[in-house]
Parts: sequence; structure tokens; C-alpha cells
Amino acid sequence: MKHPATDISALPTGEPPQSAGPSRWPIVDEATRAVLHELAATGEWGRYHGPWCDRLTTAMKSLLDVRNVHLCSSGTVAMELALRGVGVAAGDEVLLAAYDYKSNFTNILLLGALPVLVDVRADDAQLDVTQLEAGRTERTKAVIASHLHGGCVDMTAVREWSGRHGIAVIEDACQAHGATVQGRPAGTGGDVGLWSFGGSKLLTAGRGGAVLTNRNDIAQRIKLYTQRGNDAYPLSEMQAAVLLPQLERLSERHQRRRASVAVLRDRLSSIRTSLSNSDTGNDHRMAQVPAEPAATGLSPFPVRDDCDPAYYKVGLWYDAAAFVGLTRERFIAAMQAEGIAIDAGFPALHRIHARSRYRTPGLLPNADTVHDRLLTLHHPVLLEETSGMAQMAAAISKVRAHSTRPGVCAD
Repeated sequence: MKHPATDISALPTGEPPQSAGPSRWPIVDEATRAVLHELAATGEWGRYHGPWCDRLTTAMKSLLDVRNVHLCSSGTVAMELALRGVGVAAGDEVLLAAYDYKSNFTNILLLGALPVLVDVRADDAQLDVTQLEAGRTERTKAVIASHLHGGCVDMTAVREWSGRHGIAVIEDACQAHGATVQGRPAGTGGDVGLWSFGGSKLLTAGRGGAVLTNRNDIAQRIKLYTQRGNDAYPLSEMQAAVLLPQLERLSERHQRRRASVAVLRDRLSSIRTSLSNSDTGNDHRMAQVPAEPAATGLSPFPVRDDCDPAYYKVGLWYDAAAFVGLTRERFIAAMQAEGIAIDAGFPALHRIHARSRYRTPGLLPNADTVHDRLLTLHHPVLLEETSGMAQMAAAISKVRAHSTRPGVCAD
């Protein structure tokens, strides 16, 4: 039975959904089947120690050109270990964007430290490096830079600022497998970085993560904390085994996703041109649609010239005016009914936590905008190349056309 929030009746069109639903993830291909058969035959899937974790560690070191890779049980644990690795302790402060993943905030609190929230950039919702100095005090121990939704933090500026003050840099690349940020693989541009292998991630083992660092002192602190007669936060041999064939195809799939996002940008531009030619004087409510430039209502994040982003999610700014006041929530419901895996972004951290749990050096207007306007497109459709983008463009046009019908946008 359909959930009422995603039923097509959320935005009446008079037509049934045109899709069988979002693309399947994870992909089960021959390489994955082969490694699972091997695990079943050898029994290595159930061993404490085997060859697969070592193979994955070696492969990641080679791919990322990083000295130390510590595999662990989740991206959330990877962040905790990164914080511990740089020496964050009770009474310290850690800077991070007010728009970031909730567990980064809660991991700081776990260690008895205080999250200090700074604003994000207005164009791509990434950490605004120019805001870091206002948040710094003598207690500042580290800064977290998270690459989110196809955006990239200016890591060169982060490193330059942190280096002047002796502040550690933690680079969260859990959404950025395969990205290159200012000439470096995502996750290797700070003192310590992290990847996640959660069930929806670009590389997935259902659960899992990794901590990346070229600093031996950080790696040693993590080792001393996690080794308690055994590994307290292990990645299993079975998880490592299924990650290896995915790692081998990461570059190829990265290029396919990148190409699909380029097609999506072109499709949105084409819709924009079409609307510019047709949305003049047809309905008195069309005056609410911005006239210059005529908008689709969806604008992808801009891409930095010095970065090659990864697309676990594609960040899209939503403009309700282009849909004649259709709320973001109703737009999401209608698109999901069309089989498109679009959702809202994270809630901004300052909008979901008590003021006593964090500090901020000032107002957070851009993070508020992200909280209210951001949409994210989930990555599996990007591997469908042009067919997936064509379906999405058709769904946007369909929803927009029906949003102009009398009574549709009324409460």
C-alpha cells in the first residue's frame, strides 16, 4: 500500500505515476556474486582475521596515496576516531558548518567538547571558510570540513587558516568517494579524513567506514584506543570482500555519474528555455514566477574549477515561486510519486539542537536557507545515464504544469 505522503494524489495530475520506482541500490553484479561465492566456499566470511581487510587497506592506500588506513564499523565511528586521533577532549571546541550531518555534531558532544557552528556558502551550502576566524577561541582544537551533495569545501583555504593557528583539520569525505579536491583525493587533504561504507553510499557494505591519515601520531592514537585484545570497532572480512570489486569500479562509475549530472544540468537549462518562451501572460498567477531569468525552480550547486566532485547526492536549490507557490514538501511527494528519489537535505544543526549544546559566533542565514530550500537527488539514477535524466526532466515538467492548475497549491 502506498504511503499517503508519496501518493500521486499529493499533487493531482489525473494520471498514474510513470515509473516503476527509484533505481535499485546496491548493484549486484558478477564481481560481487563471485566474491560472495568465494567467501561461502572458503568460510572466510566468518573469520576474525583473513585476507580481505588487508587487501582493502592496501588497495585504498594505493588509490588514495595515503600512509595509514584504519577500517572500522561505520562512518560515524570513523568521525569519533578522527576526533580522538587529533586529540579532541573535554573542554575543547570544534568548528563545523551549521549545515552538516547530525552525527558529526553528536560525536563532538560525546567527547565532552563543544560544537561551534559557522555559516555555509550561499552558492553551494559548503562550509564558509571566511567564517572560521570569528568562531575561533583559545579552546579551538579542530575544524570539520564536510563535502556534501556534490559540493567541495575550499580545503586549500582551510589548511592555510588552520596552519596559522595550530588547529587540526578533519576532512569528512563520506559522501565524496572518488572526488578530487584541489588536486588531492577527497579525504586526504587534512590531518585526518574519513569515508563511510553505509548502505546507501557510493561504496557500500551495508555498514562500515575508514579513517585516512598521513600522520603516524594520529594513526597510533586510534590504534591504542581501538585495540583491546581485539578490534573494538571492526569492519568484517565479508564487508571488506564486497567493497573491493566496488573500489575497482569506482573511477568508471564516478565518470558515469559525472556525465549524468552534466546531462541533468543541460535538461534543466532546456526546461528553463522552454518556460521562458511559454510562461508569459497565460495565467494571472504566472506573475509569481521570476521573469529574469525564467527558472525551472531547480538549480544544481555550481562546480568549483579546482575540484572534481563526487555525487552521492546532487544538491538542488528549490524555488517555490517557479512552481507557483508549491511547497517543497508537496513537490517532493509529487516527484517521489513519479519514481524520482528526491528528498530534502539534512535539517540544519542549529534548527534541531538546543542552544545550550553549541556555540555560534553570529547569525546563520545561509544555513537557514539550506534548511528551508535544499533538495537532494539520490545517486543510483545517475548510473542510468540519459534515461534517468530524461525521466527526471519529464517529471519536473509534469509537476510544474500541474502546479499551475487552480487550487493545486492551496492549503
